[in-house]
Amino acid sequence: MSRTGKTRGPGGHVAGHGSGNGSGSGSGAARVGTADHGVHTDPAALEELTAAGSETSGLGPDGAVAGYRASRTLRLGVELRRQLRRRRTQLVIGFVALLPFILVAAFEIGDASPNRRSGGFIDLATASAPNFVVVALFVSGSFLLPMIVALYFGDTIASESSWSSLKYLLAIPVPRHRLLRQKAITSALLSALTIVVLPLVSLVAGVLWYGSGEAISPTGDSIPFGQSVLAILLATVYLIIQLAWVAGLALLLSVSTDAPLGAVGGAVVVAILSQILDQITALGDLRDFLPTHFSFAWMDLIATDVDWTDMASGALSATLYATVFGLLAARRFATKDITS
Repeated sequence: MSRTGKTRGPGGHVAGHGSGNGSGSGSGAARVGTADHGVHTDPAALEELTAAGSETSGLGPDGAVAGYRASRTLRLGVELRRQLRRRRTQLVIGFVALLPFILVAAFEIGDASPNRRSGGFIDLATASAPNFVVVALFVSGSFLLPMIVALYFGDTIASESSWSSLKYLLAIPVPRHRLLRQKAITSALLSALTIVVLPLVSLVAGVLWYGSGEAISPTGDSIPFGQSVLAILLATVYLIIQLAWVAGLALLLSVSTDAPLGAVGGAVVVAILSQILDQITALGDLRDFLPTHFSFAWMDLIATDVDWTDMASGALSATLYATVFGLLAARRFATKDITS
């Protein structure tokens, strides 16, 4: 240390500060003075120092780690494979694939007539393969399918919180909006896959046991096998869209709690409550605003003259509910304190 209070750096250059408008020498040094109005910095020299510091510290110009890209974090394929490897996902898909054979066994044990040409959809289950698919979708539409969608979406964020891994995901860092979006897309793909498995396996089982005959509606309409397969495809698409409101609600509950079962159970309870209220005819037209009121509108497809009114209303209602719940979930997650 010299008497002037200046320190000689490598190469003998003087660094530090003195009284008045002292200056540091050396290449790339910012001129710093201690005038009465504070510290003055040469912008060009400061920018050069910042760039040099970024190179040595591994930071980019914006302060982020060099090479960091938000789009590379939590990739959809990685998250989808991780969820497919979970025992929960495998058991759910396996049970849905097994359900048609359970129904076949039930009808074989019972006294169902394979030549029945009248009655309700349950009575017509063994008339043909398309009828069997309709019954499989009908018996699972009230509880099983909403529960499956609620399970996938309610488990998205809440499970990470319960495992105390959510804060580490955000520290990678994965932006919150990307984390929620990737989780929601993965859950949507798994929900769609599981729902598609049910009519697909049911159709195969129906053809093996009951043949590829015409689809018969309770009103007596008969639809050729090819046309009935198209109707089943449209019914499956409608079910996926209609259950979007369950997905949105379960996602909202998932970002609001650290208990996955609470998020899943809450969405299922709301679905059951909506179905109960829908049975109360005294509510009149108010039932049209219930999210489950048009749950079985897809059954109108099993007719020679299809009425699209209820299906259009159901798709619109589910989309509106899903949008509102989804926006609330995004807002809640963006402002939530992450402690686990």
